Amino acid sequence: MRLFVFGASGSTGAELIAQALDAGHRVTALARTPDSIPRRAGLTVLRGNVLDPDGWRTSLAGHDAVLSCLGSADRRPTTVYSQGVTGIIAAMHDHAVRRLSCISSIGLGEFNLAPLSRRLLMGYLVQPLYRHMFADMKEMEHLVAASELDWTIVRPPRLTNGALTGRYRTAVNEDLPNSQSLARADLAHYLLHHLDDPAGRRAIVHIAN
Repeated sequence: MRLFVFGASGSTGAELIAQALDAGHRVTALARTPDSIPRRAGLTVLRGNVLDPDGWRTSLAGHDAVLSCLGSADRRPTTVYSQGVTGIIAAMHDHAVRRLSCISSIGLGEFNLAPLSRRLLMGYLVQPLYRHMFADMKEMEHLVAASELDWTIVRPPRLTNGALTGRYRTAVNEDLPNSQSLARADLAHYLLHHLDDPAGRRAIVHIAN
């Protein structure tokens, strides 16, 4: 497959690119700092910013799927998720690319199956602390869900640098109990290996180790 990866210079994006190339896919990666991405056969690296689609829109033509690993740890107001995905969706429509998989956060879930301590931690500390990020992620999810694309929104919990196991739990359109953490390598593995999974089409997938 030909894959277009946004957020390529982040930790999850880097893991996704490595696994995709190892699997024999061809990858186009967009990064503001291309020199941070090791060059490999099958990889095309574009310098650009997701918020400036004029710089990368035409390069999306001919790809089979788009994977968004956009992220921001900034606690200030941000539009990187919503504005970024707005440009991505428009470009995908322009070039008849239908498959989109994007990373969101378990922080947008309901936590109905979580222990009381977990619900209190998320509700009174994590969500207020990162309220601007979560607000923009929520808008991103609304935009993706309202599109006519074949989309999957993936909501992981706290990400770690653990080794790839290929073993993780998922729940489609419902809460996932005991969702504490997930290795970035396993998140990348799910994104890559479930592009053709009909269960995740036009669905929100919670995932955790």
